[in-house]
Amino acid sequence: MTPQTTDVLVVGGAGVDTIVRVETLPVPLADSYGVPPIDTVVGHTGSGVALGCHRLGLATRLVDVIGDDHEGRMLLDRFADEGLAFDHVVHESGTRRAVNLVDATGRRLSFYDARHPYDLAPDPTLWRGPLAHTRHVHASIMPWTVAALDDAAAAGVTTSTDLHDWDGRNPHHRPFAYAADLVFVSGSRLTGIEGDVVADVLDQGRARLVIVMDGARGSRVTVRDGGSFAVPAIDIPDRPVVDSNGAGDAYVSGFLHSWLAGGDAHAAARSGAVAGAWACGVAGTHTSPIDADELARQLDRPSGSATS
Repeated sequence: MTPQTTDVLVVGGAGVDTIVRVETLPVPLADSYGVPPIDTVVGHTGSGVALGCHRLGLATRLVDVIGDDHEGRMLLDRFADEGLAFDHVVHESGTRRAVNLVDATGRRLSFYDARHPYDLAPDPTLWRGPLAHTRHVHASIMPWTVAALDDAAAAGVTTSTDLHDWDGRNPHHRPFAYAADLVFVSGSRLTGIEGDVVADVLDQGRARLVIVMDGARGSRVTVRDGGSFAVPAIDIPDRPVVDSNGAGDAYVSGFLHSWLAGGDAHAAARSGAVAGAWACGVAGTHTSPIDADELARQLDRPSGSATS
């Protein structure tokens, strides 16, 4: 029997978030605060991209390193409930986690506990097996996952990565910036240097597109040899922003859904903008990713269609 093709193989980035809601960020110094109920949910970037792509109907597989702990079991249970294929190995350092403070406007401050040793290097069969039947690889920026981007490129498989809040200088991000075909990055730390950082990624790497995601300021896409364009943020009626956790991951999944279906960069960015906005309308991380029918409905709305 021929193995089923995977549309998107997500490598790394599974973890658990604890969400604490506060009135304002930064939180003024005090001995203690009373807060609304604290939630612990499946989170982190790889989980978000994989769950988002899966909910949009892409055949998706996630591979990663987790712990034999409560958080690891949370991941296994959520992915099983969703029907998301998840291959993993166990490491004694445990499952990644974060504590995220979220203010009344939905802004987030995350305290990230990577846990794993920086030089952790799982057996590459973890991703090489699925890679043989995969259309696209998305690598989270765990140190070991850059090898999956290299293997995918050697196999002629397209790739993507999300550099998150890269400042253009941190050397950890640079191999990912240069190794992927689609490079996503937050604009939060690129004020005044965005053009130089994007140019460097295109000059030194293999990227076909660099996508700067910038929250309420929308996103900006630069196409290799094809100029740049902007896509405004989306407002979804009756779905106000309550939590920005997972918005970037949702944007990536929406973008990939359109891109892998043959959409151009403009169409993919519009889909990403809608998926990201949808994610902001529910509390928690990756709680309710948009599905393909809802994405199509929102894109069909005159006010929900972002234009360049």
